[in-house]
Amino acid sequence: SSGINAEWPLRPGTQIPGVNFICLDVANGYSEHFVEFVKKVRDTYPGKTIIAGNVVTGEMVEELILAGADLVKVGIGPGSVCTTRKKTGVGYPQLSAVLECADAAHGLGGHIIADGGCTCPGDVAKAFGAGADFVMAGGMFAGHDEGDGEIVEKDGQKFIKFYGMSSATAMQKHVGGVANYRTSEGKTVLIPYKGAIDGTIQDILGGVRSCCTYVGAVKLKELPKRTTFVRTTRQINEVYGTSSINKTD
Repeated sequence: SSGINAEWPLRPGTQIPGVNFICLDVANGYSEHFVEFVKKVRDTYPGKTIIAGNVVTGEMVEELILAGADLVKVGIGPGSVCTTRKKTGVGYPQLSAVLECADAAHGLGGHIIADGGCTCPGDVAKAFGAGADFVMAGGMFAGHDEGDGEIVEKDGQKFIKFYGMSSATAMQKHVGGVANYRTSEGKTVLIPYKGAIDGTIQDILGGVRSCCTYVGAVKLKELPKRTTFVRTTRQINEVYGTSSINKTD
């Protein structure tokens, strides 16, 4: 994974044994410099799979694919520890972005990754139903052993520190602090410790599988063809609030 300021992706003859995917990851994919960087990386590594993002519009997805990207990451602002929409006023409804960007990518033989916004297994199913080829989830996986996050004990309960990559915590850790010309666009939170990730994975996979049976999709790639979205004001009956005996409910 690399930003656009790294030099190694463009060094002639650079070899990356065992690596088949290169992720060019920036918060704002709307720049000529980023598109040119994707082109240069594609020229340097014609046989590698290139992931580029993030963007939220079909036109930019098309431009990145034509520049050499195989997969485009879609999402600006929907993440659970992202504050870009609050700090900058910039963003795009994630479901709309996935619907529009998937259509644009597939028209050119490319693919998209829905990045952010999922809070439950049903959201993952909706992302696939909207046309996403892959779905990223950060908040849903946070708090588990496999994340290797910092464990914090508070009032006798275990928590794991979880932070966005544009947060003050991340910038302090990786670049020495928040630059004096900008603000942080992420937050740092404590997630209740959840133990091993197996149960969460099973919960997500079980929800997606059941979604497929409800809509009649034999395989995951059939979901968009079997999916119709309806706007609602309320989708969940919460007469008993969020209380539940089982944590995975």
